[in-house]
Amino acid sequence: MLTSTSQAEHVVFFSGGICSYLAARRARKQLHPDNTVLLFCDTRMEDEDLYRFLKEAANKLNLPLFTIADGRTPWEVFRDERFIGSHHVDPCSKILKRQLARRWVKQHCDPNKTTLYLGLSWYEKTRVPKNQRAWAPWRTAYPMCDRPLLDHCEMLAAVAADGIRPPRLYELGFQHNNCGGFCVKAGHAAMRHLLNVMPHRYAYHEQQEAKLQAHLGRFATILQDGSHNDRKPISLREFRERCEANPIPRRGEDWGGCSCMLDPDPDELQTA
Repeated sequence: MLTSTSQAEHVVFFSGGICSYLAARRARKQLHPDNTVLLFCDTRMEDEDLYRFLKEAANKLNLPLFTIADGRTPWEVFRDERFIGSHHVDPCSKILKRQLARRWVKQHCDPNKTTLYLGLSWYEKTRVPKNQRAWAPWRTAYPMCDRPLLDHCEMLAAVAADGIRPPRLYELGFQHNNCGGFCVKAGHAAMRHLLNVMPHRYAYHEQQEAKLQAHLGRFATILQDGSHNDRKPISLREFRERCEANPIPRRGEDWGGCSCMLDPDPDELQTA
């Protein structure tokens, strides 16, 4: 078994989601465990059950799990950067995920020998070229883009078939298992779901947004409202009040997407 991170020739970015687990499982079948590791970047804002899943998944794969963290939460990053993340710009995942992982990889992995594995699914395959360029000079691989192609339900079933209970956020109807069901790239449908299923967690983020607005002295928000050509900021408080006044979702509400490791800017990572 691996005793030094400097030996890692295969690094699986392990987010705590089912797709990253199955990517690791596919990679594990082809690789030797002595030079393969799982790497988890902790945002300090994860759902409690994520850590249970990480431990069980790593034990099932019989691979060492390395957890790294900046030490800050996304909201602390927003405060320090004086910028609230949104669908378009995500300083949280840039700093707490991508740049953090990049530094670890640069320190422990030889670009001529190491391959990085990402849990990008086949229906996100169009993002592969950009991701490859961003993580160069390291080689990248995307096991879940290969056949057999699995949809979300099939992935859940595959995890359960391995004797592992899928993360509870999936059971609660969330589409990802990162940041406790919250994400600055989330759409209105995802925020509405968080409000309905975990109102206490939504309240925390609403309070953090209001607190940071006061600290910055400006009305910066995560969400936007309106049509594509006429968007305006809407606070989490305003969005909650709208949902309470009209529980029926508006037509066209979207879920958005959680893509912490998938859409980095090449310049951003090269300077990490």
